[in-house]
Amino acid sequence: MAKQATQATSTPDTTAAGVAYVLASILCFSAMDVMIKHLGGDYPVVQIIFFRCFVAMFPIFFLIHRAGGFKVLKTDRLHTHLLRATFGMSAMFCVFNAFVKLPLADAVTIIFSAPLAMTALSVPFLGEKVGLHRWSAVFLGFIGVIVIVNPGGGVFEIGALYAVGAALFMAMAMITVRRLSRTEHSVSITFYFTSAGVVVSGIALFFSGWVMPSWQDLLMLSSVGILGGIAQYFKTQGFRMAEIAVVAPLEYTQMVWIAALAFFIFGEVPDVRLWIGGAIIISSGLYMLHRETRKAGTRLPRLRGTNS
Repeated sequence: MAKQATQATSTPDTTAAGVAYVLASILCFSAMDVMIKHLGGDYPVVQIIFFRCFVAMFPIFFLIHRAGGFKVLKTDRLHTHLLRATFGMSAMFCVFNAFVKLPLADAVTIIFSAPLAMTALSVPFLGEKVGLHRWSAVFLGFIGVIVIVNPGGGVFEIGALYAVGAALFMAMAMITVRRLSRTEHSVSITFYFTSAGVVVSGIALFFSGWVMPSWQDLLMLSSVGILGGIAQYFKTQGFRMAEIAVVAPLEYTQMVWIAALAFFIFGEVPDVRLWIGGAIIISSGLYMLHRETRKAGTRLPRLRGTNS
């Protein structure tokens, strides 16, 4: 059975390359999120998910080839892959709905609380010990989510529920990935998840109905899958070539890109709640990253942010 590749020793050159890869992945993910937001008004979410997964299979087959061929897919843990796919597909469904129903920057910022939720859930599901410092960071991070969602302000809506649900399902997916990564190759984990996504979204699309896209929208729908696959590859390369403590904080810059793109494309202006809540979530995440890198080197979750 293929083993997960370990992170190579970083040098100044590989660190610079790793930073470039991660920044490129952030740009690809941000562009993909904007396309999902744009398409969501005209196409069912399951149709967008189908294209996201189906088209992404092409770069995944390229990664399989690079990893040594289909032997890398051999597994004795198919049931765990199915569990990861269940959590991942639920997260993707919630993420895409949140993008459609909420201002894009709000949705992305709430979803970025997923690593905080994963830390809290790692206690009952992984048996990990979380100290007072990390519990404090989790607590403050969720305060940031509450500030953005504003449940008592009369603006709480279904989109916010989707965003919170996305963060929770992403946390569960990341926990399952941590279990799988002990014995499974990262390409194998990605392949089984994406394959399940093609099957499940294809069946759901059969019942929900297909909307025939124009040639322009067909290109954009395909681009969602291509960008998602390329972004995941860039991110994997970046985290392999540079220390996690260096590249992980860069992922929070996606909030800046999303806010800028949402303003110029959709005319969305972030309000004060988003700035305050986002600052709390980012600070909590960075503090937790600092604590974990001090305590356990680079033993951090590989999947962070809105990797949908």
